[in-house]
Amino acid sequence: MPIIVDIDVMVAKRKIPVGVLAERIGITPANLAVLKNGRAKAVRFTTLAALCEVLDCQPGDLLRWEPDEETPVDELAAPQPVNRQ
Repeated sequence: MPIIVDIDVMVAKRKIPVGVLAERIGITPANLAVLKNGRAKAVRFTTLAALCEVLDCQPGDLLRWEPDEETPVDELAAPQPVNRQ
């Protein structure tokens, strides 16, 4: 997946236990593990905002995009509308 989750990096930098982080942002430790391991299909903006607040960081510190060698970039783009004349 081209979106890389770096929550574990910020958790290590801030030296905050994962259980404490989960409690402070209001999600279960299991759901935080899903986010940390990059297995989540989506993340709520409220969860992202809570992570940023507790970890004192920006969203870009937690998420980054890297090209996926298996999926060409043009396939990720939104389809162009059909021009009907």
